[in-house]
Amino acid sequence: MIPDSISGWLFWSALGLILYTYLGFPALTLLRGLMWRKPVQRDNNTPPVSLIIAAYNEASVIVKKLDNTLALDYPLDCLEIIVASDGSNDGTNELVANYGAQNVRLLALPRQGKNRTLNSAVAEAQNNILVLTDADSMLMPDSLRQLVAPFGDPEVGGVGGDYHYTADINQGVGEQTYWGFDRTLKRFQSWSGSMTSATGQIYAIRKSLFAPVPSSVTDDFYTSTQAPANHRRLIFEPQAIAYGPVADSESVEFRRKVRVATRGLNSVWQMRRLLNPVTYGFYAIQLLSHKVLRRLMAIPLLVLLITAPLLWQDGWFYQVATIGQLGAHTAALLGLALHQTRIGQTRLLRLPFFFDMVNIATLAALFNLSRGVRQDIWEPQRQTANTAHDQSPSTS
Repeated sequence: MIPDSISGWLFWSALGLILYTYLGFPALTLLRGLMWRKPVQRDNNTPPVSLIIAAYNEASVIVKKLDNTLALDYPLDCLEIIVASDGSNDGTNELVANYGAQNVRLLALPRQGKNRTLNSAVAEAQNNILVLTDADSMLMPDSLRQLVAPFGDPEVGGVGGDYHYTADINQGVGEQTYWGFDRTLKRFQSWSGSMTSATGQIYAIRKSLFAPVPSSVTDDFYTSTQAPANHRRLIFEPQAIAYGPVADSESVEFRRKVRVATRGLNSVWQMRRLLNPVTYGFYAIQLLSHKVLRRLMAIPLLVLLITAPLLWQDGWFYQVATIGQLGAHTAALLGLALHQTRIGQTRLLRLPFFFDMVNIATLAALFNLSRGVRQDIWEPQRQTANTAHDQSPSTS
């Protein structure tokens, strides 16, 4: 089936990009991991670590977080805990101060954004291994031991843990499915080299590799990619588990996705030198495929949606493509309309809805970037959710 029109060339180019991103790249990653596996030398000792929690108005969870941290299976004399408060005014600072006798340091800062807050906390950290974790992410008892064990390998510069949602099987099904796919990719990537980047809920990096995080980037991507940027490995450790909630509502999740996509694309631009395969080898291809092409899938998907109906008369394949796309987007709309019903929570509707939401958020992020919109100041998801309950979507 050779295209003989501009619409045809656009259709097949878009389809090729989509198939490569969602099928070809994972298959290539798996093949490489199986053929060139590089074991990691683990050290089961407990080196001194500085665990950093950036917090803004986290009074609702900070006590639970600190109790969870102090209960970890890790010697307290090897654990420095720093809570960097980004201008909190809801009692977070007072709650953290109560833990002063338990090796918890409060770093009370003016409101300046998460990235600058992290930079300030790292400057105060005393140990050579930095562990970064979110205030609403609880850790399994052995997570810290598992997270730092790969640092016994001198080639390892950073380690990322796994994240599990506390929701039941029908809640956050789109997010859970997305993370399951990402988890598999991270595992394959680590077998033979480095995963692309770590998740912010739980990751660690050698302090010597840390670089001050600029504004308008995702801190976990920028910080964790300093390992491959310095030709060290960034390892996925699935036994280092953090767990936490899904978003309270679709509107909250959509705004978070727009923010993450906006900052994520800007992050890749800030670290664009990593896209050079001459210097960074397969990691450059991995970064392009995982963090550029996949984040920009909204564009070829939109091209496919427009061109398939234009090619209706050219054969059954285009007709099936048109009907299939319309069916998937109809299911997404039903997932949105029926999200509060049992039917609306089924995978048949939730997965198309989540897929469309992610790609629409990417288009919104591209619009933000085209206008030079910056998103330097952060708000925890819980606070945004509370605001969303009090305000209509048009005012939030």
